[in-house]
Formats: sequence, C-alpha cells, structure tokens
Amino acid sequence: MRTLDINSDLGESFGNWRMGSDEELVPLITTANMACGFHASDPVTMVSAARLAAKHGVAIGAHPGLPDLLGFGRRVMSITAADAYAYVLYQSAALKGILEANGMVLHHVKPHGAMYSVLKANEELAAAVAEAIEQICPDPLIYWPAPLGASALPAAAAKRGIPVIGEVYPDLDYAPDGALVIQRSKHHTDVAKACDQVRLFIEEGCVLALDGSKVPLAADSFCIHGDGPNSPEVAKAVRRTIEESGCRVGPVDAAAREGARS
Repeated sequence: MRTLDINSDLGESFGNWRMGSDEELVPLITTANMACGFHASDPVTMVSAARLAAKHGVAIGAHPGLPDLLGFGRRVMSITAADAYAYVLYQSAALKGILEANGMVLHHVKPHGAMYSVLKANEELAAAVAEAIEQICPDPLIYWPAPLGASALPAAAAKRGIPVIGEVYPDLDYAPDGALVIQRSKHHTDVAKACDQVRLFIEEGCVLALDGSKVPLAADSFCIHGDGPNSPEVAKAVRRTIEESGCRVGPVDAAAREGARS
C-alpha cells in the first residue's frame, strides 16, 4: 500500500500574536514544519507546538527562514553563503534540542518563504545550506515543492546524497510550467477542487494547471497551508481523499528515504 504524507507549517505564532490553527490541524496531518524564531515563533511557542505534535504522533522538521519577523520571512535579503549556513544550522539546532528534550528527533528541513526563493536559484547559498542540513539532521531529508526541476537546493542535496521529498500543494493553483501561483493573502480554499487535485495526482501522477493542462509531478507529500482560513477543513478532506483512494496516510519513513537516495 502506498504511503502519502500530509505536512503543514506549525508554531508560527509569536508571543501573544496568534497565527494558524495548530490545535485543529495537528491531529489531521502526519508531518509538521516548525518555525524556528527567525520569521515566526518563539521558544515557548516552539516547546508547546512540539509537545502538541508529539501527542498526536506527528513528525517535526525545521522550517528556517530569513531573520525577518516584521515581514514574516517573505522579504528577500542579501546574504552570504556563511550567513545561509549559520542561519539554517542555528534555527535547526534550536528545534533539534527542543525535540530531543521531548523524546523526538528532527525529521527534515524545509526552507521558508524568501529563503526558499533564494535557495531555488543561488547555487552557492544552496551548497552551504545543504552542508548545514547534512550536519544537523540525524537522517538528512529536505522537503521541497515539486517539480524539483533545476532548483539549486535539490541539486546541491543530490550531490551529498540527501533525499528530497517532493510536495504537492492542493490549496494552491499551478501554472502550466508547474510553478505555484503564490497567494499574497490567504484565500478560502475550494475543498472540492483541492480533493480533485489529490485524486488526479494519486491516479495519474499529475495536477491540473490553470489553463487545463496536466502537469506531471513526482512527490510523496501534500502540503496544506496552516494559515489558510479553512485549513483544518482542507486537511480533513485531503486525508479522507487519500484514504478513499486506497493509500495509507503517514510520514515519510526510512524506506522512502532510501528510495529517494537510489
């Protein structure tokens, strides 16, 4: 039976400011990407979110971003390779310590926002980040939007033998070339449309683009944006659709990692 993962961002609140629907969403997903304090979150939020995930058996990975709390990590900064290495190592190490204190391990790393955009194109920064991920993760693993294509970080990861798990985004639209159509403000997701994308991917290995064309994708995880206005409803429907399609819902396991390495 094929296993498909559902991941979502977690712990993006900061102090008294609340972001996302963690309490509702966590029981519905299998993997979470934890904000680590640069673009969102704080130590208390990270500890609480880690314990919530542990309670529901959800694997946690680091979601490092640029040091930009005011802009939620979505503003591109000019950084060096040394910066990129240190930023990812620092944030992931902080989360790793919190996870270990709660009997968990660091599952993966998934770059956030503008850091993702930079690592998509800049080979020098991507090489530095791949090195940091290899050094901090007990079993290095990267999550990245499919298609992986010629993106810099997946290429740098491949050189080090780090598996990259492709993601499908049922709550976003796709351009004909496979690029995601990013929402600058989160919209209410059409649940039926999201489920149609999930079924199409499971049955044919592709998603439907805005122009009606089919875009082939290689992926093992569905990503649901936790800050969407109806994200718990979307996650529940996506999970049900996966199960009704004859697949198992679960985090990416060791067997999938080894398959990605081969």
